[in-house]
Amino acid sequence: MPKKSEYWSSTGRRKSSVARVQMVPGKGIFIINNRPIENYFGRDTLQMVLKQPLDILQLDQQYNIKVNVTGGGLSGQAGAIRLGIARCIQKMNPDNRASLKQAGMLTRDSREVERKKYGQPGARKKFQFSKR
Repeated sequence: MPKKSEYWSSTGRRKSSVARVQMVPGKGIFIINNRPIENYFGRDTLQMVLKQPLDILQLDQQYNIKVNVTGGGLSGQAGAIRLGIARCIQKMNPDNRASLKQAGMLTRDSREVERKKYGQPGARKKFQFSKR
């Protein structure tokens, strides 16, 4: 493990996903749950979402990123990783906070799935009403 000064870690959450992100100076290698980013996230849009904080500050080829992510689906996991990366970048250099905050990268999306209620098929949908 590198010295503490060259190692940053942070946590990101979205929906029911939790991502633990670790950043080390390197060549821009992404490892997610011990798999390369291309194998874990097949869609290019999800890979783009992950790299947004790095692209804003032009840091894409300067840090190796290792992620452990659990829970939720791929979209929620991508959002959780993005928040974790943005928080790591802020820890590295607090001067980056303004540009990340302006781009909305440091805001935790708190929307969760509404629970299903009894006596109806979903959270809001009702069964068809019949008068007779």
